[in-house]
Amino acid sequence: MIALTREPSASLPHGERTFRAREPIDLAVAARQHEEYRRVLSECGARVTALPAIDDLPDAVFIEDVALVLDEVAILFHMGVTSRREEPARTAAEIARWREVVTLPEGARAEGGDVVRLGRTLYVGRTGRTDGRGIAALGAVATPRGYRVVPVQVQGCLHLKSACTALDDDSLLVNPAWVDVAAFEARTIAVDPGEPDAANTVRIGSSVLLQAGCPRTLERVVAAGFAARVVDVGELAKAEGSLTCLSLLFEENGGRGAG
Repeated sequence: MIALTREPSASLPHGERTFRAREPIDLAVAARQHEEYRRVLSECGARVTALPAIDDLPDAVFIEDVALVLDEVAILFHMGVTSRREEPARTAAEIARWREVVTLPEGARAEGGDVVRLGRTLYVGRTGRTDGRGIAALGAVATPRGYRVVPVQVQGCLHLKSACTALDDDSLLVNPAWVDVAAFEARTIAVDPGEPDAANTVRIGSSVLLQAGCPRTLERVVAAGFAARVVDVGELAKAEGSLTCLSLLFEENGGRGAG
């Protein structure tokens, strides 16, 4: 498993905010939490690359949003907000080491945080960052390669992965307040109602990484048979970040391999 990450920028406190009030961010703490996150990914079997910070792009640490890396191809996105538009181009060369890169048309807006993959099904959130043209353009690339693209309406949160993430190829951890559970052809486990942000998890190797501060949801995940680890990214969460958006994860040999 390859994990592309990017170190937090000095301008992180000035990034986009949609659902959280702006508050002070301790950059030193954010950097330590990001380092610990990378360490845990490595312990779980990932080959981790830490790309250097881009200080003129505050949200570049949220590298997952720039692309979707499938087994056969990498799909480079056009981001949903102007301040992030340069991020994909400044990450493309690293992604191209591993996959052929296809870029969505300029008028199609999409972000990686809105794509949840279960096997050969891609659930794609319709949000303020991913629009209908983006979903259609993603389908035009993925469908001929054997994927099924299913649009999903999201409400009350930034991305689809804020509302649900895969625990394995058949199961999702879901916050039913932010997405309709009926949209999914999968087993669903609901987060504890008092822990709405807990649905964002990282599945890596035999482990599932959960955010710190969600003990009741952690109990539900463990009771369902999953090996869970807790990772604290609370300082990065102040910038509307979460566990999944801090890495771009994909299988090393899914495509053409390293070049």
